[in-house]
Amino acid sequence: MIHPKIISRIIGVLLLIEAGLMLLCGLMPLFMREDDLFAFMASALIAGVAGMGLLLFGKKARHEENIMTRRDGYIVVAITWVVFSVFGCMPYFLSRYIPSFTDAYFETMSGFSTTGSTIIPDVEIIPHGLLFWRSLTQWIGGLGIVFFTVAVLPIFGVGEVQLFAAEATGPARNKLHPRISVSGRWILTVYLLITASCAACLKLCGMGLFDSVNHALCTAATGGFSTRNASIAYYASPTIEYVITLFMFLSGINYGLIFFVAFKGRISKIFTDTEFRWYLSIILVFSLIVGTGLFLGTPNNAGDSIRNAIFHVVSIITTTGFTITDYTTWPPFIWMILGLCMYAGGCGGSTSGGIKSIRIAILAKSMRNEVNRILHPNAVLPVRVNGKVISPQARQSVLTFFIFFLALVFFGWFFYIAIGLDITDAYGTSISCLSNVGLTIGYHGCNIPWDNMPAIGKWFSTLLMLVGRLEVFAVLLLFSPSFWKRY
Repeated sequence: MIHPKIISRIIGVLLLIEAGLMLLCGLMPLFMREDDLFAFMASALIAGVAGMGLLLFGKKARHEENIMTRRDGYIVVAITWVVFSVFGCMPYFLSRYIPSFTDAYFETMSGFSTTGSTIIPDVEIIPHGLLFWRSLTQWIGGLGIVFFTVAVLPIFGVGEVQLFAAEATGPARNKLHPRISVSGRWILTVYLLITASCAACLKLCGMGLFDSVNHALCTAATGGFSTRNASIAYYASPTIEYVITLFMFLSGINYGLIFFVAFKGRISKIFTDTEFRWYLSIILVFSLIVGTGLFLGTPNNAGDSIRNAIFHVVSIITTTGFTITDYTTWPPFIWMILGLCMYAGGCGGSTSGGIKSIRIAILAKSMRNEVNRILHPNAVLPVRVNGKVISPQARQSVLTFFIFFLALVFFGWFFYIAIGLDITDAYGTSISCLSNVGLTIGYHGCNIPWDNMPAIGKWFSTLLMLVGRLEVFAVLLLFSPSFWKRY
């Protein structure tokens, strides 16, 4: 059974929180004397009124409707991301810096989903308040809109479990504490620590305070929005590049693992964790391949080849999307390798997108076992992760996710070709949106040519971003007739 009033109450509270965040960003135009103050005030008012209306409607729920079901959780999460983006795009639209509602919604969904694709041709003319809001959308979306709220303000009671299950990333749901709100606060502490450390290091390396804070927000969220048109290449600083590479790598690790290592002193876990070993191995192998290719196929020396390789491999595997050069000018073999990296993703329980290293590990172990089963039909060949046997149901779920993911990539590829994109740009756009990378591979370079895309393509792209961020099933469930049946 679905409870519309409790859903309404939760979304109403979330909208009030979004209105408060807009008011916070509205302080910046006051100090900077820029022209986006009205846009933030009006947007906050609109979101606040809508939130109050939904909250009042939800307060009339009967006592028996105060128990949230799993279906309620999936509905809340899916609707929240759409509604947050609708109201979150208002500052762009009302300020007229993005005069098209379609483009403003696209920019906002790209932010909340941490995709990092941008419709803005020149971000350096955007006021500081809007730039900060743009970065803040990625930082909130990195952990998850609902999960972030549960961590900051535990207001949903027994429904927290359902909300966490609907929004958490990866096939395993890591609970650091029996109470979800406590686990959320611990994970948020790790998130804040990574963000603050990144900002401090960037400032020490010579980046301005505003730029360092914004880039730290987007690095911790593995989002990739930059305050500069040239992204990280603007600073022409190998030190800044290495700092961002380090924090992108850290942000792609399971936050539960970081918590145990940093706060519980269980350093041995990082050496025994199956997913981390796969995550690190994938990065090292692809970095070595790309670095060797750059050294042999371009004028770069060994140091520059390794630096460029590690930065872009980590940026793409963690689905951050920062760049220091247009890698599509490299030999095609190299940027096709980087295209494969777009599938990988970081660890489950991190802020990155993609398939996730834990799923790749389970798939690889399952494939190995199937080959061995041909030679030894009667052998018992369990798949183990961290010493625990993965159940057949869990393996089936991983395989199903992988099939759905590939099917959506190909569906998106055909769709973009149908609306007029070049075959390579169409493929790159599809995997970029679904994996929440923001970068692409194609003849137009590593950035998608959004200016030439029709409106229907932009709306479809926002749907792919949402499906990718919520890991396919949370959105596809809503299109299943059985999901809406009364039991």
